[in-house]
Amino acid sequence: MPLVPAPDMLAAARADGYALGYFESWDSYSLEAVLAAAEAENAPVIVGFGATMLADEWLDAGGIEFLGASGRALLEGCRIPASFLLNETHTLEQAVRGVAAGFNFVMIDSHRWPVPEARDAVAKLVAAAHPVGVAVEAEFGSLPDYHDGAVDDSHAYMTDPGAAAEFVAATGVDCLAVAVGNVHLLTAYESEIDLERLQAIQAAVDVPLAIHGGTGFPPASVAAAISLGVAKFNVGTRLKRGFLDAVLDRTRSWSGNESVHDLVGSHKQADFLAAGQSAITETVRSLLRLYGSSGRA
Repeated sequence: MPLVPAPDMLAAARADGYALGYFESWDSYSLEAVLAAAEAENAPVIVGFGATMLADEWLDAGGIEFLGASGRALLEGCRIPASFLLNETHTLEQAVRGVAAGFNFVMIDSHRWPVPEARDAVAKLVAAAHPVGVAVEAEFGSLPDYHDGAVDDSHAYMTDPGAAAEFVAATGVDCLAVAVGNVHLLTAYESEIDLERLQAIQAAVDVPLAIHGGTGFPPASVAAAISLGVAKFNVGTRLKRGFLDAVLDRTRSWSGNESVHDLVGSHKQADFLAAGQSAITETVRSLLRLYGSSGRA
């Protein structure tokens, strides 16, 4: 199935009262795991790769092009509606390269930039992307980060509804990620969501809303968030942690006698990495059901 434009997928989600999941991948195992989950659930899905955690040196030495080509190759046989996102690049230039590399949805990680600088870069990205049918997401408001057992909110600020509306009008983005209490990288507990602020943002902003920090987003607030304009949840940290835990658990069973070629990178049942892949698929299936997108393909 050909890639589906992200705005069409987001519009369908809003109209029918569910949300899409963007489940961040980092290699073929993780991307295949997400696609397997979406196909098992007959759910539309946003797949892709995140640039934030990747080294600029690798991205700028052909990494973006590698991710685009490998992802498109795996998506060729996809049987459910999918959009392909290059998420949170470090620079405008990287996002523009993502447009050329085959992604049909791109985003710059500009939420910590001064607002005028972020607005100008995002508007330039929209000008480069829209003429070739590529959608653009931006983030307005800055999420705190969870690490080392604590929340770092030194750079964080909640989304202001009026300022967000001005940002959307000035840039022409297709989707806006917002800060309403959600937290990046949060694995220890659930974040506290300001639904009144989310409602005010929905009233002011005329594009679909996205929630980053989906790992720590409280399941009990998902339905309310969807009713208040959220059409996309980003999940990454939970998937990578589950992958690592499953791989480590599988390695403990190694007797030392199996072929290393079967155990690493074979895509066979004995492959350590396949254990991580299975863990991702099960997690994504549960989240697709939580977001109401199961059976919507």
